[in-house]
Amino acid sequence: MAVANFKKTLWEGALLSNFHSVSVADTITTKPSDKNGDKIIFNRVGAGSLKDYTGTIAWDEITTTPVEMTFGQKKYFAFSLDDVDKAQLVADVMTSTTSEHGAVLSETIDGYVLGKAVAGVKTGNYPTKTTAKSIAKVSEAYDCIVDLGTLLGKNKVPMNDRYVVINNDFLNLLQKDDRFTRNPEVLANGIVNNAKINGMTVIISEEVPTNKVVALHKSATGYAKQIDELEAMRLQTAFADGIRGLAVYDSVVLRPEAIAVLNYTIALA
Repeated sequence: MAVANFKKTLWEGALLSNFHSVSVADTITTKPSDKNGDKIIFNRVGAGSLKDYTGTIAWDEITTTPVEMTFGQKKYFAFSLDDVDKAQLVADVMTSTTSEHGAVLSETIDGYVLGKAVAGVKTGNYPTKTTAKSIAKVSEAYDCIVDLGTLLGKNKVPMNDRYVVINNDFLNLLQKDDRFTRNPEVLANGIVNNAKINGMTVIISEEVPTNKVVALHKSATGYAKQIDELEAMRLQTAFADGIRGLAVYDSVVLRPEAIAVLNYTIALA
């Protein structure tokens, strides 16, 4: 139905927004301390060292490994609203439509960030040697997440700021396991309240790559976005107002060893 059909005399004024996933990219990633231009550089501090003291001291220089990230991803939206339609609308279509496009952008970014993490995982950071773990019992879902946390632990990943991202189908399996929780509460930010498995906070997102569970530390990936342009204008070719926006973003793997990925299929009878 076009906006032109949304007449005050025919339609309820309230707008029903679409359902969207809650953005998780800001929660599970490291942000740059500063954004300047189209390039961001994350610096990873070199390994520390200890020496036996024999009466003299040798000084080491601090070293860093730069990891560069450019804003390689660009998305835009643009829409217009005719004056006649605008006069006859009860609700604020401009605000609601802008919010809708923002939600779609967040979902797109989440999928991109999680995909980058999966692609950048350290070789061998998988809990099973097979291509995909066939989950034939409810208990195996929980066990696999425990194994993901163990892989992070073997790489000396700190216990704080660990996350494991799953979709709702995988959450359904966990909810049937007494070791998880009998009544988990999914908060507005997608985090399952008071639910941790092997030290990892459980986050629900439908943007996680298909048939994958992603475990990672907050420092594993860097991410940033910025709105280069967001402007309203009077269109010259029509009696209408227009709004357009341009967002740029990208993500980079900073610590491959701080990511572990489960490939799975669900084979419950």
